[in-house]
Amino acid sequence: MNDLITKIQSELPGFSKGQKQIARFILEHYDKAAFMTASRLGTTVGVSESTVVRFATELGYDGYPHLQRALQEMIRNKLTSVQRMEVSSDRMGGKDVLQTVLHADMDMIRMTLDELDREAFQGAVNAMMGARRIYILGVRSSNALANFVGFYFNLLFDNVTLIQTNSVSEIFEQILRIGEGDVFLGISFPRYSKRTLSAMRYSKDQGASVIALTDSHLSPLSRVADHTLIAKSDMASFVDSLVAPLSVINALIVAVGMSRKEEIEKTFNSLESIWEEYDVYEKPEDETN
Repeated sequence: MNDLITKIQSELPGFSKGQKQIARFILEHYDKAAFMTASRLGTTVGVSESTVVRFATELGYDGYPHLQRALQEMIRNKLTSVQRMEVSSDRMGGKDVLQTVLHADMDMIRMTLDELDREAFQGAVNAMMGARRIYILGVRSSNALANFVGFYFNLLFDNVTLIQTNSVSEIFEQILRIGEGDVFLGISFPRYSKRTLSAMRYSKDQGASVIALTDSHLSPLSRVADHTLIAKSDMASFVDSLVAPLSVINALIVAVGMSRKEEIEKTFNSLESIWEEYDVYEKPEDETN
């Protein structure tokens, strides 16, 4: 963030009058500017959209979206919940909330598809397939993702530990014996969890293979991980968007499942018998009645 701000400050004297207005707004309100379209930013400071695009080019970016992404990447762990609420409110304006949120989620999936490293994904699958034990941790809103992974992995494997997160000490008690041959999956999105990061570091130090499911290679989780799975999360809202992360998790579960197809078919055949015997699911009504 400091590099970008310093660059804008140093080049400020050479900007045109309109570009100076854009620069000053970004310097004073970069948290809001990061989530404004070129058109919205231009309207806010009183210049044309083309002036905003030229400003981004002057800074060395291919276009405004690249400047906007640079701002977002640099501030993603700095926005408080109150700031995110303000950004969300400003971003929505008088728009249709349902349409805006669903379109944003679709954009997150598209960006994830473009940025997710296929080799990292396959590396994560291979690590889990050969793991002595798999540990899964996600706290706060990421706990829902961890529980989803844990539910299906417990059907696919008999060596899964879904880490409970009541306290920091309990987390380390549950991963006390982690070591070589084990895999640790850590899940966290801005604002990043210190508990998850600490557990990942400990697991790495003990010789385990570490997988991160996070939003960016700039994420602190990525610096610890052996395999980083990027899933975009829209932080321009006080509600964490988990659509893209859940899609990546779905792909991970399916990929692991396809690698153990015969074994998993036997597992689900057994489960179907159990579900039938113990009346687990509601049965369709007899159409003849």
